[in-house]
Amino acid sequence: MRRILIVDDAPVIRKVARRIFEGLHLEVQDVESIDEALTICEKALPDGILVDSLLPEQKGHAFVKALRSMPGGAGPRVVFILLENDVGQIAKAMHAGADDIIFKPFDRITLAEKFNL
Repeated sequence: MRRILIVDDAPVIRKVARRIFEGLHLEVQDVESIDEALTICEKALPDGILVDSLLPEQKGHAFVKALRSMPGGAGPRVVFILLENDVGQIAKAMHAGADDIIFKPFDRITLAEKFNL
């Protein structure tokens, strides 16, 4: 895995995740909106995507569904960020096309495991 896209409206989450991924020697892009994320994915799909499930303008679920419908969209590993261990939210994430989930707060070890690094 070489390129990671972080999609989260919270600057602190993007900053923490970016530092962790860069420390793992990955190329990182981070955006705060679904529109920005889709534009990036249309140009060149990343190898992995860390996405907040509760983005304000549109839930992360809609982003993943749109991603998965793109040519090659089945390829990126998608990990949803959740606030709590809620069975309903986990089911929604997996149904939308997520490969895995992660809970806030997360750390380097957990991110590395979720992205098979």
